[in-house]
Amino acid sequence: MKQIIFLLLSLMSILTIQAQTDPLQGKRIGVIGDSYVRNHREPIENTWHYKFAKKHGMKYYNYGRNGNCVSVNLKTWGPAMVNRYEEMNDSLDIVVVIAGHNDAARLDSTITPQLYREKCTELCQELIEKFPRAYIFWFTPWANKGAGFERVVAITKEVCGSMGIPVFDSYHDSNIFSLSDRFRDIYFQGGHRDTAHLNNLGHDRFLPVAENFILKYCVGANGASGE
Repeated sequence: MKQIIFLLLSLMSILTIQAQTDPLQGKRIGVIGDSYVRNHREPIENTWHYKFAKKHGMKYYNYGRNGNCVSVNLKTWGPAMVNRYEEMNDSLDIVVVIAGHNDAARLDSTITPQLYREKCTELCQELIEKFPRAYIFWFTPWANKGAGFERVVAITKEVCGSMGIPVFDSYHDSNIFSLSDRFRDIYFQGGHRDTAHLNNLGHDRFLPVAENFILKYCVGANGASGE
């Protein structure tokens, strides 16, 4: 019995030390975006960003809204992110934007490239002003058919790059093969009919990719956070 108690106490001590040495422990992460963030019809708890936050002992805030755009207000899907960012907690340490899919789907119809550029620029500027101490990241949409997606990704990278905001190019570099029917049947909520929404398995697949991207900015080589 004494040996069991000793082992349990040792395990608790190790877990406590690990929690204390994670530089993100207790930090606040807010994620704003569309259904990539709200997770469409599945629980938010299945998303890679929620799992990332829980893995590192962070406080998590979800500002996702299905169908939401960066640039325009929509009657069904609500105010654009360029307006909605104001509802975000003022004390975030990490801000993640996952957006552009719904703008890309409307590009050259109700949204012009110039409008998207202007609103993307405005959103980035406002986030920097609201969160001057935070690390800010932008994740683009997955690859999709239609020229609008590549143009939105290119504009996003150009705008964010001009302000020092790191962009993860999910269109080209995610290892999410969203143009493959067979892949989507395994990793997307709606199977091959769905080109946007990862299921639980899909989020697990993308988690280490996104985690590695975020950590290389937030955690130094010595394991210490940047703040």
